Amino acid sequence: MIKEETYYVVDSLGVSQPVTIERASVTLPQLFVEGGLVWMIGISLLLIALFIAAWKAPRWVKEIGIAALVFAVFGTLLGILQVLDVLHLFGDISPAVMCGGLKVTLIPTFYGLIVYFISLIIRVIQKPRI
Repeated sequence: MIKEETYYVVDSLGVSQPVTIERASVTLPQLFVEGGLVWMIGISLLLIALFIAAWKAPRWVKEIGIAALVFAVFGTLLGILQVLDVLHLFGDISPAVMCGGLKVTLIPTFYGLIVYFISLIIRVIQKPRI
């Protein structure tokens, strides 16, 4: 599904000009695949382990959340290395292509932050009341 968004840009004479940009909407399965199946499946398994630990071993919740975040950052760093390898190999790449590659490399970190945030919420809920 393609969305059209209209922005107004001021030209050199100070006149506002409308600019229409077409964007394809992104679904969650597309983000899952674009983020790299190895990293996204690994983080998903840590999310499942987080819910199991919340039920069976509450002391492990924090560690599993941190492990998901570290795993995600590791995946992002490897993705950035791949982007830099392509830049080194081809030399002159348009900024749009470079930004697209960097956007894709940040998907696992975003997912890992979500899992870590869920672990923090579980820890707050499980804390003993004062």
